[in-house]
Amino acid sequence: MPITKVFSTEIERVSILDEHGKFDEKLGKGLIPDADLLRLYESMVACRHLDEVAFRLQRSGRMGTYPQNMGQEANSLGAAYALNKDDWLVPCYRENCGLFWRGVPMELILLHWMGDERGNAIPRELYCTPLAIPIGTQMLHATGLAWASKYRGEKRLACTFFGDGATSEGDFHEACNFAANLEIPVIFFCQNNFWAISVPGKIQCSAPTVAQRAIAYGMKTVQCDGNDLFAVVKCVRDMAAYTRETGKPAFIEGVTYRLGDHTTADDARRYRDAAEVEMWKTRDPITRLKAYMKDRKIWNDSKEGELKEKVEKEIAAAVERAETIAAPTRDDFFNAMYAELPPDLERQRDTMQTHGLGEDPAQLEGAEVRQLDHPEHAH
Repeated sequence: MPITKVFSTEIERVSILDEHGKFDEKLGKGLIPDADLLRLYESMVACRHLDEVAFRLQRSGRMGTYPQNMGQEANSLGAAYALNKDDWLVPCYRENCGLFWRGVPMELILLHWMGDERGNAIPRELYCTPLAIPIGTQMLHATGLAWASKYRGEKRLACTFFGDGATSEGDFHEACNFAANLEIPVIFFCQNNFWAISVPGKIQCSAPTVAQRAIAYGMKTVQCDGNDLFAVVKCVRDMAAYTRETGKPAFIEGVTYRLGDHTTADDARRYRDAAEVEMWKTRDPITRLKAYMKDRKIWNDSKEGELKEKVEKEIAAAVERAETIAAPTRDDFFNAMYAELPPDLERQRDTMQTHGLGEDPAQLEGAEVRQLDHPEHAH
């Protein structure tokens, strides 16, 4: 019997504006109008400043922990810009920039990391789910949301974000398999930042690209320079068009780098080479885009100074709103749980007593009677 080839493929990598300022006119011309480009740049600068402020809040004991987004801003921002406003954004926890672009108030993100559950109350009309801390669970949520949209006959798709480490989790494979076999319109967006906390990518994935994992599920996939805003916008637009037309899922590997620690509980200096970090700083998405805009004479140092002053005021106001929010009432815990509160929980809310043995109001009343009747307590 002859040996025949049953499968072969290749994965394209998209880069439009590289770290040396080289711009691919064929791919990038007209992709982002200048007016939008300025707003997108401002959004990245604001997100970076929030990162710096949040870090100081944690170090001064005003926040529990915080994962900086520094270096990865272009991925979620480019996606939020390229998608429709009613497409679902299903983030992990390094997608602040995209969430802010969609309209999520900054103080909600601060409240989340301060341990206030009200930070997860994302306004429904923004079509964003709360930050997901467990590694990988949100991919299943995105698949479910997109499946519901398909069931209802809507054209809405879901785009979910996760790190390279999450692709080693079972949830990732379950979500991919489910979405591919049932043809569910989901975009799986992997932010490959080369480190799954302290584990380097080459240990947790033996393949040269993370995108190869999508091929096993029969998904259309592409790798893009995740520090290049133009490349991200193009890849997300292309994949969104494919997903809307076919109803099938797609996969994007955004190659980027986590410039900060994994979280404020981490010290990446213990396991990362300083030279590696310095090399990636030269590929910073903000530095790259600013140089491009200055070269085109649509940005200058004066505008940069005005922007810095503007975002400092905006973020100071967001911090004040987060830190001065009124304490929640006891009813909040109950009223946000069910559309119609069951009678036993309604009684808990009204009496501030649980239903454990001896703690139900009715049981307590009975226990007091029995206690008085017991011979040992008679005197």
